Amino acid sequence: MSPRRIRTWSWLHTWSSLVCTVFLLMLCLTGLPLVFHDEIDDALNPDRWEPAHPGAARLDLDQLLANALAARPGEVPLFLSFDTDRPVVNVTSGAHPSVSEAAMHFASWDWTSGARVPPANKGEALMHFLLQLHTDLFLGLPGMLFLGAMGLLFAVAVVSGVVLYGPFMRKLDFGTVRTQRSPRVKWLDYHNLLGIVTLAWVLLVALTGVINTLADPIVERWREVALADLVAGRDAEGPPSAPSSLQAAVDAARAAAPGMVLQFVAFPGVSFTTNHHYAVFLHGNTPLTEHLVTPVLVDARDGTLVGVREMPWYAKALSLSKPLHFGDYAGLPLKILWAALTVLTLIVLGSGIYLWGVRRVNAAPPLVSAVAEQAGGRESGTT
Repeated sequence: MSPRRIRTWSWLHTWSSLVCTVFLLMLCLTGLPLVFHDEIDDALNPDRWEPAHPGAARLDLDQLLANALAARPGEVPLFLSFDTDRPVVNVTSGAHPSVSEAAMHFASWDWTSGARVPPANKGEALMHFLLQLHTDLFLGLPGMLFLGAMGLLFAVAVVSGVVLYGPFMRKLDFGTVRTQRSPRVKWLDYHNLLGIVTLAWVLLVALTGVINTLADPIVERWREVALADLVAGRDAEGPPSAPSSLQAAVDAARAAAPGMVLQFVAFPGVSFTTNHHYAVFLHGNTPLTEHLVTPVLVDARDGTLVGVREMPWYAKALSLSKPLHFGDYAGLPLKILWAALTVLTLIVLGSGIYLWGVRRVNAAPPLVSAVAEQAGGRESGTT
């Protein structure tokens, strides 16, 4: 590679890294506990809840919903979700369908008795804080898009680092760490070694993170485009005042998508459906397909099944990227691997900042100096 190209790639690697590093450090530090969200919840809330009537028939959803709304007078249902490992229905309600997320109320109910399920409060406030910080910096969509841009910059930094790795390692064996040299050279070798070892994982997490930041636009496009033919000529001015049976809508959706597992229901007027349709979401029953969701639309005025639509490729990419980003595919062993790789990435980021700071006293572009020093057997440095 010519010295000019080395200078160009070195400049690109240095500044793309520096611009995004502070935010990446924050994402790594907040992402570590989020990887173990379920395990932390279990540890902080060891008293396991048991249903009132284990093995009993589950209540009619209309009855359960009426019970939940009686505890929240003046509110309307927004979402219904279902726990996968216990008979619990989670009801999200609010003053109106377009209420902000902060103004929504969430409560869990025993599907066998209709009794309120005690919330697992310990640790929830901290986890919610970390999730919001990790997701959007408490800025909503602008924060999500900003973090997405930082993810893209990080991908640029990784790719440019790979390009520079070849010239730098030309006269060194893979994995060489020159511990007898100066701290600068030693940390340079650690930086390069850990960077190349974590390369595939870093790109995977960065790109899935970028996809996750586009969740709102993806859902909006799915709603406005992918479901357009299903609801053409059917949409009303607003949600019906007396919607049809929720239980009947769920039964119709299950019959239309046999073998799938009920995940959640979006009520008319909320972002995941239209003004007068129940959107019943079901997912597969295998480790992979459980993250692929199929929506079934049911007319909330008369209970008519409108249709089933497989999610488009961009919505599937979003559904698959969320659990992959946090290593939530293969239980605790994969989460431990994700955590270890996150720690290694923190070392790469920290060593990069250290090397940049030490190098400020040198006027020569970093990798040009490194290659020249390699050729002469002297100390070299690059980030």
